[in-house]
Amino acid sequence: MRNIRLIARLDIKGPNLIKGIHLEGLRVIGSPAEHALRYYEQGIDELLYMDCVASLYGRNHLGEIVRSAAENIFVPMTVGGGIRLIDDATQILRAGADKVAVNTAAVANPQLITDIARRFGSQCMVLSIEAKQIGPERWEVYTDNGRERTGFDVIDWVKRGVSMGAGEILLTSIDREGTRRGFDVDLVRAVSAEVSVPVIASGGMGKPEDMVNVVRDGGADAVAMADILHYKRARIGDIRVHACTAGLGVRAYE
Repeated sequence: MRNIRLIARLDIKGPNLIKGIHLEGLRVIGSPAEHALRYYEQGIDELLYMDCVASLYGRNHLGEIVRSAAENIFVPMTVGGGIRLIDDATQILRAGADKVAVNTAAVANPQLITDIARRFGSQCMVLSIEAKQIGPERWEVYTDNGRERTGFDVIDWVKRGVSMGAGEILLTSIDREGTRRGFDVDLVRAVSAEVSVPVIASGGMGKPEDMVNVVRDGGADAVAMADILHYKRARIGDIRVHACTAGLGVRAYE
């Protein structure tokens, strides 16, 4: 049985860890460094840093935060937001990230997916997709942290992205993000059925059962969690135990 990965998602604005609802109404939670270290010590499998306003300012500002985290956190780190060029990816990877997540720039220039995958390997190129439901079994791709419509169909775009070299999909439901109502299982299932690369479900985890549902019924390979951890409504150890009890494979952590 494959192991699912438990990922802590840290949305960053300036120096602060923030949390929104539907990717809007951002509320300051505290220090990214303190939270990242706590999640690492609790046994998180990976960290996901997203610069929420990078697309507005045209560059990613997380280099220093990542560099500092890499000194005492030893799990894979994915960094996204404002990565528009190979040089941006290079700088973030040099700072200590293992993977880069690209959304807005990939929509504007799909060749960037191939360029990053060729330079650093497909496993390093994460296609980040912000999806909003527009009809039964239909979702549209949004960019700029959920602000801009693209007219792209999520399923068509995910297939194209993987064919161009994306080695992993970060799939965020704008409708569910920050609501604690559970993941959009239909969305995750629709995407997972079309691609052979790992799919990370993001947006909506309110309780450990939500993780079980999106893995069992949606085919997710990993779950990204924010609100449930930031507000201490569950510890990572509790979530891991819940996964084991439900018969899901997870990394052993002592």
